[in-house]
Amino acid sequence: MKFPLVPDFYFESIHAIDLARLRERGVKLLLADLDNTLVPYGVKTPDQSIRDWKEALAAAGITLFVLSNSRKPGRAQRFAEDLGVPYEGHAGKPKSGGFRRAMARMGVGPGETAIVGDQIFTDVWGGNNAGVLTLLVHPIQFGTVFRAARYGIETPFRSGAQKGDAL
Repeated sequence: MKFPLVPDFYFESIHAIDLARLRERGVKLLLADLDNTLVPYGVKTPDQSIRDWKEALAAAGITLFVLSNSRKPGRAQRFAEDLGVPYEGHAGKPKSGGFRRAMARMGVGPGETAIVGDQIFTDVWGGNNAGVLTLLVHPIQFGTVFRAARYGIETPFRSGAQKGDAL
């Protein structure tokens, strides 16, 4: 059994993920953290690069699903609806309940699911607990001193992941 805080793969951004290779691994559902993974904190709507990435996922046979811990009312819902993808806000990561609910809604199991996120202690830990493939991305921005410190604490776990080109 792998250590729960070590991601399977690490990428510079979501755009560096080889979607064809991800699909070859059997992934049909990609759960994606919203803030600092898809867009910087506070960005309310998906830009064209996110829309194009979602279309590339669909072309590869992978469904995008926004799985967010955002506590801002309607944040995940508005973003996901604008992008035309399913979502769950207040997902409670790292608890596995949000992951299980998303997989059940989409009719897939852990072996067909991956999570992409920027945080070890929510996205990776939760994904590993749920038994899904974990893809860590470099955070879009460090933001507050607290976030920068948290990312610093996560550094040893980040270094344990395989580089994205090994996917």
